[in-house]
Amino acid sequence: MKVQRRSRRVAGFRAAGIHAGIKASARDLALIASDEPVATAAVFTRSTVVGAPVEISRERVAAGRSRGIVVNSGISNVAMGQRGLRDARTMTALTARELACGEEEVLVASTGVIGEPLPMGILRKGIPRVVEALSPDGFADAAEAIRTTDTHAKIASTRFRLDGVPVTILGIAKGSGMIEPNMATMLSFLVTDASIAPRSLQRMLGRVADATYNRLTVDGEGSTSDTVVLMASGAAGSGTLRAGRPETRRFETGLRAVCEDLVRQLARDGEGATKLMVVDVTGARSAAEADRAARRIANSMLVKTAVFGGDPNWGRIVQAFGAARVAWAPDRSRVRVGGVTVFSRGRSAGPAARKRAERALRAEEVAIEVDLGRGSGRARIFSCDLTYEYVRINAEYTT
Repeated sequence: MKVQRRSRRVAGFRAAGIHAGIKASARDLALIASDEPVATAAVFTRSTVVGAPVEISRERVAAGRSRGIVVNSGISNVAMGQRGLRDARTMTALTARELACGEEEVLVASTGVIGEPLPMGILRKGIPRVVEALSPDGFADAAEAIRTTDTHAKIASTRFRLDGVPVTILGIAKGSGMIEPNMATMLSFLVTDASIAPRSLQRMLGRVADATYNRLTVDGEGSTSDTVVLMASGAAGSGTLRAGRPETRRFETGLRAVCEDLVRQLARDGEGATKLMVVDVTGARSAAEADRAARRIANSMLVKTAVFGGDPNWGRIVQAFGAARVAWAPDRSRVRVGGVTVFSRGRSAGPAARKRAERALRAEEVAIEVDLGRGSGRARIFSCDLTYEYVRINAEYTT
């Protein structure tokens, strides 16, 4: 299914992103709103330390319907105790007043520095302005407004037919560091004009998140604020999607395609990154074992720096999954870097293969493939290289 990295109108929704004043000059306040209460699903961080917005939104999304989500960037509203909860509720109350809906119908998310209070004076003035700025064409501005250390906004969309009716799925996302979701800081907001019941929407989002957002790691650091929200207006006029319908499977395929494209954008724009890494492990004794091996490879500083340096050092890859206590059969195993076999059946490839692998590592997307030779378990993880710039960004972040 074709996915494009551009904004589209999605029937039943408007969005906006403005500069409220949390940041010096960039957009820092976003809102996605529906014309009426719509089916809503969400998944959140599994960290034991969570931001106040996660607590509020997790509680409210259980109702299965919402009118929108208000998002600020720059300050994450984490570790602020009762003040943080009060401020998050105030954000939703101010938004609800402007949208003429119930406070419980508004979700909230925040991203940025941990341990600082929200500038509520700025937000009290900014929320009426962001509501006023709402537009069917506002998703690109919203994508800009949720950024922190991202170098560019992330947006993806697709359009296809269900029951003969054109249906749209659009998503925006942010996140460059502190990313290894266990659903990273990673926020993503998705809207569609398809019709689907809240329970079905929640189950579907859970499956898609496990296959996409939970396959992403930049630095192995889990965030306090990870949030993925999916809202479905039903305004396209297609039939209601239910389990077992071929159209439901088609919609889930489209949703997964949009989410995977966002994940690829997030990994490629990891803090300081120059390359997207796609790690595929096959031949494990189980899917869980393959996942453990792939994550260890994707998070290995030795592997990530080798990719940055253009060094097809397969020894670092083998060391990484070995440290994860994953079994392999050397005489049946294979390691490929950039599509080039560098180790196979107990032997290292020769100098010619190494040269080809070095050339392959110059690409912006690098595949690392490991066949453990033990079974049928497989897993894929998206990551990025580790550069000098990552250290600089994080050394200077709060200043």
